[in-house]
Amino acid sequence: MDKKMISTNRKVVTFGEVMLRLTAPDFRRFSQTNEFIATYGGSEANVAVSLVNFGIPTEFVTRLPDNAMAQACIASLRANGLGTEGIVFGGKRMGLYFLESGASFRNSNVVYDREG
Repeated sequence: MDKKMISTNRKVVTFGEVMLRLTAPDFRRFSQTNEFIATYGGSEANVAVSLVNFGIPTEFVTRLPDNAMAQACIASLRANGLGTEGIVFGGKRMGLYFLESGASFRNSNVVYDREG
């Protein structure tokens, strides 16, 4: 790679919805569990984390509600090395999705819960 292309004063800015993912553990179905593993993500956030893992400075821009869940989300993004200065507060809720991981011949199952 040409060293002229890499500059320390440049960064990638990504924007999009970040969501709370609740995953049923141990390949259980939703009806088989009363607990979930919580992680934060979404397509754009996942791409941003990948860029950081390649050593590319990256800022993530989104809007989150002003509550403790949003603060936990921001902490998670920062722990992955993302810049979070572009996050603004507003709206009533963060999008959720529930994941049932596939096992053997059973496909994964995703249920989205978003406002609007």
